[in-house]
Amino acid sequence: MTDNMAGESALLFGSEAIDETNPTPRYIQLANRIRSLILDGSWKAGDALPSERTMVSATNLSRVTIRKALELLVQEELLQQRHGSGTYVNDNVERIEQSLGVLTGFSEDMVSLGHVPSVRWIERVIAVPSSTETMMLGLSPGEKVLRLHRLRLADGVPLAVEMAVVPASLFPSVEHMGDSLYEALAKADMLPEKALQRMHACSLPPFEAELLCTDAGVPALYIERVSRIKSGRTIEFTRSYYRGDRYDFVAELTLPARGREP
Repeated sequence: MTDNMAGESALLFGSEAIDETNPTPRYIQLANRIRSLILDGSWKAGDALPSERTMVSATNLSRVTIRKALELLVQEELLQQRHGSGTYVNDNVERIEQSLGVLTGFSEDMVSLGHVPSVRWIERVIAVPSSTETMMLGLSPGEKVLRLHRLRLADGVPLAVEMAVVPASLFPSVEHMGDSLYEALAKADMLPEKALQRMHACSLPPFEAELLCTDAGVPALYIERVSRIKSGRTIEFTRSYYRGDRYDFVAELTLPARGREP
C-alpha cells in the first residue's frame, strides 16, 4: 500500500472511529471500526494497514491504544503481523459453521471443528425464575432455576453471549457446574434429546456488543432454544446472541416425498 493509499485508508476511520461519549474503551472502538472496514470489503485480503504513525495522526490516539486494537484483531485472525514488514489484512477470515440438524452444545461444536472453546462467566446463580422462564420450563410455584449467563469463545475470539436456564433441582449447587452445561446434564442423566430452536436477525444490544467486542446495532443472530429429555420434560431454556460476522448456521434440505418423481 503506498503512502497515499495509507493516508486515504486512515481517513476512512479517522473521523468515525472514536466516540468520546461512549464508555466502550477506545481501543475496542478502533478495533470495531477496522473490523467493519475489513468485513465490508473496504480493506481487502492482503492489504497493508497504514503505519502506526499514520494512525496516530488520523485518530489522535496513542500508540499503545492502537497496538491494543491491532492485537485484538490479530487474535481474531482478521489481521496478521509480519516482522519487519507491517500489519496486513488476513487472507482467510474463517467463519464458524454449525449444523441445524443436530443438537449439540457450544463446546462440543467448537472441538469438532478444531477450535478451542472457552467461557467467561457473567453470572452463575440460583435464582427465582421470571414468568417467561417458569412457563417455558413448566415449573411449579416456588421452584427455582440455575441461571447461566456466559460469553462463549473459540480460540480466544468472542462469538456468542448465552443465557441458559435449567431447573435448579438438577444440581446440588452452583459449584457442581463446570463450563459445559451439556456435560453437567449428561452426568445428571438429563441430557436433552430434542429441541425446538428459533432464530432471527437482530441488531446487537449495547451490553452484548461490548462483550463481543463490536458495535451496538451491528447485525447479529438471536436464538432461543427449548430442549427436552426423552420423557418430554423441558430441561433447558436458552437465549443467545451470535456475532453475525463470524457465524453461519447450515441446514441440509430434502425434497418432500410428494415432490419427487415416482
